[in-house]
Parts: sequence; C-alpha cells; structure tokens
Amino acid sequence: MNLAVLATIGYGLACLGPGIGLGILIGKTQESLARQPELGGRLTTNMFIGIAFVEALALIGLVAGFLFK
Repeated sequence: MNLAVLATIGYGLACLGPGIGLGILIGKTQESLARQPELGGRLTTNMFIGIAFVEALALIGLVAGFLFK
C-alpha cells in the first residue's frame, strides 16, 4: 500500500480523538453557561484554554504523519 495513503489514514485517526474531545468540551461549557450564566466570562476563558490544548493534539498527529511518512 502507498505510504501517502497510510499517512492519510493515520492523520484521520489522530483527529478523531480531538474532534470528540472538542464536542464534549464545548457541549459541557454550554451546559454550564445555561446553569450559571453569571460565570460566563470565566467559563469561556477556560473553554478556550482547553480548546488550545485539544487542538495541539491534532497538530501533533499531523506532524507525526509527515515525520514518519
């Protein structure tokens, strides 16, 4: 099998986890905002920090796909 195809499949699998993580993270933040709207600023800040960490996982998967190609 072609190595480019394997790298593409690997990147797709590497993005699966962060995609699920982002869905859970944003969904729970919206749920928390509905329950306690007065904490909106603090929750939004923490959500964006969490999004940065989760997106770093997807970028590491992309780089690993290019490095081990």
